[in-house]
Amino acid sequence: MKRFWLLFSQAVTVALAVWFVVGTLKPQWLSSYSPRPGLTLIESNAPIGPVASGSLSPAARKASPAVVSINTLKVTDRNPQASDPWFRFFFGDSDSGPQAGLGSGVIVSPEGYILTNNHVIEGADEIEVILTDRRRARAQVIGTDPDSDLAVLRIELDRLPVITWGKSEQLQVGDQVLAIGNPFGVGQTVTSGIVSALGRSQLGINTFENFIQTDAAINPGNSGGALVDIQGHLMGINTAIYSRSGGSMGIGFAIPGQTARQVLEGLIKDGHVTRGWIGVEPQDLSPELAQNFGLPLRESVVVTGVLQNGPAARAGIRPGDALIRVEGAEVTNVSELLSAVSALKPGDPATFKILRRDRELELSVTPARRPKPHAQRPR
Repeated sequence: MKRFWLLFSQAVTVALAVWFVVGTLKPQWLSSYSPRPGLTLIESNAPIGPVASGSLSPAARKASPAVVSINTLKVTDRNPQASDPWFRFFFGDSDSGPQAGLGSGVIVSPEGYILTNNHVIEGADEIEVILTDRRRARAQVIGTDPDSDLAVLRIELDRLPVITWGKSEQLQVGDQVLAIGNPFGVGQTVTSGIVSALGRSQLGINTFENFIQTDAAINPGNSGGALVDIQGHLMGINTAIYSRSGGSMGIGFAIPGQTARQVLEGLIKDGHVTRGWIGVEPQDLSPELAQNFGLPLRESVVVTGVLQNGPAARAGIRPGDALIRVEGAEVTNVSELLSAVSALKPGDPATFKILRRDRELELSVTPARRPKPHAQRPR
């Protein structure tokens, strides 16, 4: 018995020693035991308001450490004829080698989750994240959502700086904001401006568009970086610019934090984002369409096509119906309809208010899960 107890105590001592050494020298080995740990978000309940000192430096100092640079590498296939001198004479040097990319990202949780744009990391074979303290780490892709142009990465480092989430739904036109990222690879840069508009859509950038527009300078390399308020709280993910020159012209767009959070939680929990879908082809109601379908002219969405045996068809929605409300929320354009339908839970009946010629009707529609994007599909 004494010998058994001695062996047991020695085994425990060795195990504790190994655990201590690994925890000290390679803590990420312990944290990587679970491939998808729980998500911890740091939130702020503070209202958006002016800064007492008038300086934006406190906001920049608070948010900047959580904004990272993202370097990507895509290995291209070498043309088998690239070494042929005649081929090179007629077609030039087509062997461009690996393609490097540059973007930004935001650390949103202590577990190492990072939000960025899908177009920043799409097709990349290697992804490297560089922190402001110059630490580097290879990133794992947790999930992507091309419909919203968002992606979630994860790195395994300790003592990570984490952004504080704000309430993007409280933003108003005229509020001051900061854009933080790594434009053109020059290093982390902070620019300031105001919210120029809210709810920007129909830009042809993403399937689901509800952008914050800002005049804070956003340039190539800023994609995936943070748009923060003057308290340093995350309000959006910078994603695109309108430009004729390739540089900032004072019109930049960010995905609202509320949307980014929904995508983040869906990708971490399920590996994909679950959205509602009813199977219709919608168009904004124009005077010509109103006349063709005998509808009164008003801000709404007219159904020009219905997928056979789809959720809308089974509920009785027909071509020529105008959709005016979804679960009590008014719908005035295609973008609002997409957002309202995508927010519905597949399998749960929802109330749709429609206008059929001069009659208002309420129909119960049970949405299905939105198919993965391949080609153009009915909404």
